[in-house]
Amino acid sequence: MSDDLDALRALVREVIKDVLPNGLAGTETVNLSTDADLAAFVNRLLDLGPEEREEIRSGLKRFRLAIPPTPPGHAHQAGRAGETTGVRRIERGAVTEAVVKAAARAGERLVLGRGAVLTPLARDRARASGVRIEKER
Repeated sequence: MSDDLDALRALVREVIKDVLPNGLAGTETVNLSTDADLAAFVNRLLDLGPEEREEIRSGLKRFRLAIPPTPPGHAHQAGRAGETTGVRRIERGAVTEAVVKAAARAGERLVLGRGAVLTPLARDRARASGVRIEKER
């Protein structure tokens, strides 16, 4: 049921983007738990084109920090933003950036079956948004 609802939400977002010239404000969750994460994020911002920079300035594009994973032996606090609440299992096919975005919004981690392939853009999105991906062997 949750997957159907997520798919419906993704479809509605695509239709809204087609109808509204500037789309809706988007929020990307970023994981900045190390100095290397911060450096990669800053470099990514420096590489943005003029249109993407304007989206950030105007508020059409926003960022929020992912909550870092809780170390072993420490309890999670329920309901915190960025906290993993479930697992999205994908048995086969291409795992795209849209799938990773949906998982980030839902606070899910991805488990990829033997027939699933992660696209490079999806891998980058997962790193930027803090989505954990596990590949079954």
